[in-house]
Amino acid sequence: METTKLSSKGQVIIPKPLRSAHHWETGQELVVIDMGDGILLKPKTPFPESSIKDVASCLRYDGKAKTLEDMEDAIKTGIGAKYK
Repeated sequence: METTKLSSKGQVIIPKPLRSAHHWETGQELVVIDMGDGILLKPKTPFPESSIKDVASCLRYDGKAKTLEDMEDAIKTGIGAKYK
């Protein structure tokens, strides 16, 4: 377990092994989440999280709808190509 100290300016140094393990470089923005008995630091994502419901309408397909059999055949073909 690593330890660190809070500076008089409220700054905390994240130990090098943890920064390296998470590939955090100088300038990395972190989201700070209050967990009640402590805090959680997570890397800030470059854009807000979204769900498939949020973005599915932008995936337009004008062709004939695919059947379940069509999709299963495509999956088998893809897997077969990958493991030849």
